[in-house]
Amino acid sequence: MNKILLSTLLIVLLCFSLNAQTNDLQIKVLTVSDNEPLLGATVYFEELEKGAITDFDGIATFTDIPEGQHQLSISYLGFETLKTTIQIPSESDFIFKLKAGGNELEEVVLQSSRSTRTVRKIPTRIEYIGAEELGEKAIMNPTNISMVLRESTGIQMQQTSLSSGNTNIRIQGLDGRYTQLLRDGFPLYGGFSSGLSILQIPPLDLQQFEIIKGSSSTLYGGGAIAGLINMVSKTPDEEPDLDIMLTQTQALGSTANIFYSKRNEKFGVSLYGSGHYQKAYDPEDDGFSNLPKTTSVSFNPKFFYYPSDKTTFWFGLNGTYDDRIGGDITKIENGENGIHQYTEENISKRLSSQAVYKTQLDSVSSLNIKNSVSFFDRDLTIPDFSFKGQQINTFSEISYQKASERTDWIFGANLYSSDFDENDSAPLQRDQRDLTYGAFVNNIYDFSDNWILETGLRADYNTDFGFFPLPRISLLYKNDDGFSSRIGGGLGYKIPDIFTEEAEFINFENVLGIDKNVIDAERSYGLNLDFNYKTRLFDAIGFSINQLFYVTAINDALLLNSTDNGLFQFENATDEILSKGAETNIKFTYKDFRWFLNYAFIDTKLNYLEGNPQKPLTAKHNGGSVLMYESDKWRIGYETFYTGKQFLSNGTETTDFVTMGLLLMRNFKFGSAFVNFENFTDRRQSRFSPLVLPPHENPEFPEIYAPSDGFIFSVGVIIKPFGNEHHD
Repeated sequence: MNKILLSTLLIVLLCFSLNAQTNDLQIKVLTVSDNEPLLGATVYFEELEKGAITDFDGIATFTDIPEGQHQLSISYLGFETLKTTIQIPSESDFIFKLKAGGNELEEVVLQSSRSTRTVRKIPTRIEYIGAEELGEKAIMNPTNISMVLRESTGIQMQQTSLSSGNTNIRIQGLDGRYTQLLRDGFPLYGGFSSGLSILQIPPLDLQQFEIIKGSSSTLYGGGAIAGLINMVSKTPDEEPDLDIMLTQTQALGSTANIFYSKRNEKFGVSLYGSGHYQKAYDPEDDGFSNLPKTTSVSFNPKFFYYPSDKTTFWFGLNGTYDDRIGGDITKIENGENGIHQYTEENISKRLSSQAVYKTQLDSVSSLNIKNSVSFFDRDLTIPDFSFKGQQINTFSEISYQKASERTDWIFGANLYSSDFDENDSAPLQRDQRDLTYGAFVNNIYDFSDNWILETGLRADYNTDFGFFPLPRISLLYKNDDGFSSRIGGGLGYKIPDIFTEEAEFINFENVLGIDKNVIDAERSYGLNLDFNYKTRLFDAIGFSINQLFYVTAINDALLLNSTDNGLFQFENATDEILSKGAETNIKFTYKDFRWFLNYAFIDTKLNYLEGNPQKPLTAKHNGGSVLMYESDKWRIGYETFYTGKQFLSNGTETTDFVTMGLLLMRNFKFGSAFVNFENFTDRRQSRFSPLVLPPHENPEFPEIYAPSDGFIFSVGVIIKPFGNEHHD
């Protein structure tokens, strides 16, 4: 009996002892970059199979955790998962910091801001497309970046030629000439290359896209009225990287891309090459190509030198040869024969150089010097007319940056030149030379943890068009509950040249040059306001929403009007172009699933015309849905995009339409294999209205408002001999 009582007493004491060895504890999770609480992170005790979600203060609370060592896993979408061991009890608090990965927008440092701050702490609204999404778009279209931009909210890719496929960017309903295209901060594209620019930029060697909508001329000069797009190239790392991408489409297009990079302590290199061949493609069998016959080759070597940890110098070359001929299929394949006479051929050659010197002067200041020279040669030929010329652009800049705990300063000066020389045999000599000097200053100041102000001023002087003062201001409010808001505005300008969408549509035939004594530069003002909110729903679902409102007005807009003698001349509009609207972006995340929803309302009015009509070829309503599943082995994406009704230049209203796409990709040890069904419902303009009007020997081409190529099925592989995660 005594033994039984003693055993019972020992069991009771043991239970109390075990109970005394359990603990209640809190684990706090912060971001590495700015020590801010991370809402919605998952904290998991692996052996105990206990988990909790961090609250608004970044704290996960646990009860009854036994004493001893425990394996802890902390994860959050867009951040690197942290695995560690903790000892309970502990004399110190449990505070852990997560480092941002490639998908976390708020932790990315962007070149387009010219600041070392993360997106979360920059008052200027910047949209970011990272390497992962760029990889998806490269699969959908490995030949150029049009797919990346086409599926971004509020951006329209406007095709201006059926025969050549020439395409311009429209941000928020404004023509492509109002968008500044940059690569690594260099304004290398546009001008004479016009709608060919987008078609000659392959995506495989790009690391990220940075998009600023609204006036950005203060930091980057004339041309950034609608906004700017900065493409950031991949840079070499100590681990070598080799990507080989091969793609074949049912539309008779073949593409090969290869990228290699590697660095050591002092030197680095990146090498990129791309080749594309497309046979003339006529999906509706009307005798005219919807995709031109194309032979295109690009190369882009870069060489890096690191004399110290604080200094980097790199030099790069970009070269492209592109020959595209579209029009009458019979003439393309067999030569001119009877009524088979019409083709449009563009042969273009591009060579550009970039040189950058960056050095950290001390812990808070740095110096940047850069220069580029770009040469572009183009020969456009249609029956009985040829437009040939060369353009040389140069860009040089020096800037100084200084950052302290509460304020960032940027001071800089640059020189931009553009020289277009038309072939001497042309009946209309439209040579144009422009030289622009610029100086700028930009400041970001933290009033507090919640309020940040950005102000800037640029002063540009063009030797023909005069002086352009360009102020701007932006204000950011953010709190710890996942809410932020930005409001900003500024002025912009554009030096006029003949390379507009209207002139390109008629192949520059009979278009008079710019009369600098009569034509004024285009000027603009714009304002953006956006609201952002990010939270967790039911602890398991990530949710974020961004709502943007904007207005941009352009005065002295450049118009192309006909004259009594059959020529076309440029004039300034008597009233403004006014573009206003709204964009909505919503994102849901659940485990390996992501769902993106977007809507754009674009109301662009031509106030210089009677009745203030809507700008032609600009849909007021656009929407999209992208559902993605991503795991270590699989990537599956399903896309749906809606384009609303538009007006043609003659006032005719077009039909609205929906396009859909499906992507399937499987990861292996060697790389990845993929299939892509682009526009698999085969929506194309020829189903709604003709793409070509008679006569066959001298056809007319209506304006393009819908896809012209229809359904495109592609298969391919990405081979990664090294630098690849292993997948079974």
